[in-house]
Amino acid sequence: MTTRHLGFGLLGALVALALIGPLIEPLGPFKQTLLRALAGPDALAWFGYDHLGRSMFARLSQALRLSLTIAFAATATAAALGIFLGALASWRGGWLDRGLSLLADSVLALPALLMVLMMGVILPSTPLAFWAGLAAVQWIEFFRLTRSVARSQLASPAVEAARLQGFGPVWVFRRILWPEIGPMLRTATAFGVANAIAAIAALGFVSVGMRAPTPELGLMMVELLPSWREAPFALLQPVAACFALLLSLNLIAGGRE
Repeated sequence: MTTRHLGFGLLGALVALALIGPLIEPLGPFKQTLLRALAGPDALAWFGYDHLGRSMFARLSQALRLSLTIAFAATATAAALGIFLGALASWRGGWLDRGLSLLADSVLALPALLMVLMMGVILPSTPLAFWAGLAAVQWIEFFRLTRSVARSQLASPAVEAARLQGFGPVWVFRRILWPEIGPMLRTATAFGVANAIAAIAALGFVSVGMRAPTPELGLMMVELLPSWREAPFALLQPVAACFALLLSLNLIAGGRE
């Protein structure tokens, strides 16, 4: 088994928990049983209870679903936009290439988390704000990668021959550029999803991300931190889930077939 297979297996298990967990958990992520606050696992709450007597299993599975949904949606949007603009800039060249490169450099000069926070001001503490903010940051990586590879490939004899034969940009991209760009973009996508998950958790941990009672990994950490002596197992769960997500994606991105 390669490290990439291990990463896919770990990610698959976490995705399964995010998808199936809310369907089989009897209590739900918001139901409070204050008499069971910080209690250990039982027949109803398989991972125990948090400081407000809510099921940790239900909240953890919902938090995984939220983080994965936002991260994958934002990265997919950024990838589609960045690949399109990078290929367009390379194909057209001239003022369009210079303008898009200047735009990318300008956005890159701003801290990534600041861009997400700016979207949070417009769309306060909603998944849509995180999606828009993360996509606005991440498209630059895909744009620069696509533009760099496409510029070198467009000068190759294969592309010149295709143009002379009347093939358009879509055919050239699909048959000549994509085989060169695809593997690198798949790696960039895995890193992009990992960075998005880390950003969501970081903003939640410093209390500028999702608002309570939303189940979110970073927010769960900061809520359970004052009770770590009484219930270390409860605090360990969102920490371990976040670590496992990032580990799986980095194994996928950096692993060998």
